[in-house]
Amino acid sequence: MPSIRQNAYPDVLPDFRNLAVMARVLVAMNALALVGAFYATSALAPALERFMYAAAFLEPLLLVELIVLFAASALLARLPYWLGCLAVVAIATAIAAAYHGVVRAFVGEALPSLPRTLAITVLAAASLLAYFHLHTKAFSPALAEARLQALQARIRPHFLFNSLNAVLALIRRDPKRAERSLEDLADLFRTLMADARQFVRLADEIALLERYAEIEQLRLGDRLRITWELDAAPSDALLPPMVLQPLLENAVYHGVEPGTGAGDVLVRIERHGDRVYAAIENPYLEAGGQRAGNRMALENIRELTAAHDPGLHRR
Repeated sequence: MPSIRQNAYPDVLPDFRNLAVMARVLVAMNALALVGAFYATSALAPALERFMYAAAFLEPLLLVELIVLFAASALLARLPYWLGCLAVVAIATAIAAAYHGVVRAFVGEALPSLPRTLAITVLAAASLLAYFHLHTKAFSPALAEARLQALQARIRPHFLFNSLNAVLALIRRDPKRAERSLEDLADLFRTLMADARQFVRLADEIALLERYAEIEQLRLGDRLRITWELDAAPSDALLPPMVLQPLLENAVYHGVEPGTGAGDVLVRIERHGDRVYAAIENPYLEAGGQRAGNRMALENIRELTAAHDPGLHRR
């Protein structure tokens, strides 16, 4: 079964407004200056003297560059990754050239030559961007998997309690139905505890969705009426697990529960070319009957489907 880990993660520039990014730039550049000082001479005193001299030239330059990158961070983030990298290197090089000219007017010939200064600036900027690129790649899979697991764990606690209470009410009146509902509830939570990094078949996701609907039907009775349009659904399509369930949960929570009458929910899944289209529709309640929501589930699903591109689109 394909794994979510196999998907590529988009390249992004470092956020130059982040204090951790600024600190890494300052530490890396000062460490580079220290290594250069000891490379020029192995004696401790002359090496430290060289480092202090280099730091006196380097620190103001770094601060100016970080301030400019801080101000331009939002604009840089809109550029394609490689174009953004070129822009960062160009900004650092232009500031270094201007800074070199200003300082040379006061210091004179003691400064490194302009070509050498620009070459070091380009090399240092490219090296730092490569480091941040590798750092992002190292942590992106863990962050994406954590977000996916948080999404899949989002079943409201009161749904569990309400479902158990509904089952308890059925034990004496309809023991077989109560037993079947407990089995559905067990299947639902077994899926939640499964490995979230593996894609699942659409057929399995639909079966889980139907179990969830049966549990909600147990709670709401005739108030919940679900129409299934699944004849055109490609059962072998792959998608991240527990992506559809939060959509149906939202439909019931916002479109059926707050009302006083019956509520019709439509679940339609079909193939559009090489994509799978899923639509879950619920009644619209007039002002006063609506429940406030934080849109967390919808935003998480939107981000996950965009990142993993399993072919699942929503209206």
